[in-house]
Amino acid sequence: MNKISLVIVGGGNMGAALARGLLGKKLTPGDLAIVEKSAERRAILQKDFLGVQILEQMPNCDSVVIAVKPTHVAGVCATFGSAGVKRVLSIAAGVTIAALERDCGEGVAVVRAMPNTPAIIGQGASAISPGRSCSAEQAKWAREILLSVGVVVDVEERLLDAVTGLSGSGPAYVFLLAEALISAGVQQGLPLDVANTLVRQLLVGSSALLAQSAASPNELRLNVTSPNGTTAAGIAELQSKQFAEIIAAAVLAATTRSKELGK
Repeated sequence: MNKISLVIVGGGNMGAALARGLLGKKLTPGDLAIVEKSAERRAILQKDFLGVQILEQMPNCDSVVIAVKPTHVAGVCATFGSAGVKRVLSIAAGVTIAALERDCGEGVAVVRAMPNTPAIIGQGASAISPGRSCSAEQAKWAREILLSVGVVVDVEERLLDAVTGLSGSGPAYVFLLAEALISAGVQQGLPLDVANTLVRQLLVGSSALLAQSAASPNELRLNVTSPNGTTAAGIAELQSKQFAEIIAAAVLAATTRSKELGK
């Protein structure tokens, strides 16, 4: 069997998403291992990732991605010394670089990042922040892992909580909007399946237009909004209900919670 090039600790949604993104692009199945404590989850991973080692305990390895819940990070880091780990990419929300460096011990380069769940389909948005002892080469290693599942931006660590509140939690805001739009369509008499189909394609099409257009979101909105037309009536109602302020409050609440998790 090949020497393990990378171990992903945590086989949940994000850990599995990174594994899928890396396989066939950066790694072969024999290069990768996933460490997962749950026997039930290990059984699922073994079916989904043929040829990848699915393990209960940490093997010997130089390079690790931490993809567990924040409360489990310190315990995971405690296993790295005996395993010979030299570099770590953590995607655990709220866990600071200082905490990671302390728990991993001397000689381990740390990179902290915040991806989001669209990474599952290779459309993630991640922000990355290297630790103090991290070299340019080690930061590039971490960035390439995240590039396998989407786009990556570099930010100072102090901004990662805001990234968590915006793009980390953001998919849930979009899904909540989808729920509300479907419900609103049904209230206006549309069958549920029709409203569901229309809203899904509405969000897919609008997102693709936003991604592919050089115009700003404001310009795209104005292009749809004819004076005194139907869209203008809908926008006026949203603005009267302080739509922008509601979104800002949601991002603030999630950002604040991310900071609390880091304490």
